[in-house]
Amino acid sequence: MSSPSELPPDPAAPDEQTAVPLKIEDWLTVAVMAALALITFANVVVRYFTDQSFAWTEEISVFLMIVLALVAGSAAVARNRHIRIEAFADAGPAWRRRALARFGALMVALLFAIMAVLSARVVWDHIQWEETSPAIGVPQWWYSIWLPLLSVAIAARAIGLFIRAGRAPRDGEEHGR
Repeated sequence: MSSPSELPPDPAAPDEQTAVPLKIEDWLTVAVMAALALITFANVVVRYFTDQSFAWTEEISVFLMIVLALVAGSAAVARNRHIRIEAFADAGPAWRRRALARFGALMVALLFAIMAVLSARVVWDHIQWEETSPAIGVPQWWYSIWLPLLSVAIAARAIGLFIRAGRAPRDGEEHGR
C-alpha cells in the first residue's frame, strides 16, 4: 500500500495561495473557449446555409488557440501541474523533490523569459514592416503581441512556483503537490 506521500496529487484539492489569483487564468480560459465555440458555430451555420465560410474565422481561431495554450500553460505552471517525469520528480526524500521542483520551475522561467525576448523582436518586426494579417488585413502585431506578454506571465508564474517550492513544508503537509 502507498503511503500518503507517494500518492499522486489530488486534482480536486484547493490551489496553493498565490500572489496573483489563479482565477485570472481560469476565467481567461473560459472566455477564450467560449469565443472559439461561438466563432466556430457561426462559421458552421453560415457555411451550411450559404456554402461559403467566413475567411476571418480561421485566422482568429488559430490566434485564440495559441492564447488558450499559453493561458492554460500559465495555470499549469502556477499549479505545479506542468509536464515532468513523475516517477523521477516525485520519488525520493522531500529535500530532493523540493530541489527538483525548484530546478524545473527555474528552467520553465528561463525558457519563457527567452521566448518573451525573442518574440518581442518578432513583434517589433511586425510593427516596423507594417505587416498585415492575410485574411482580415489588420496589423499582424495585434496577434503577435500576446506571445511575449503571455510568456512573461508564465515566467512570472514559474518564479512564483520556484519561491513556493523553496519553502519548507508545514507540519503534516506534503509540499509541492
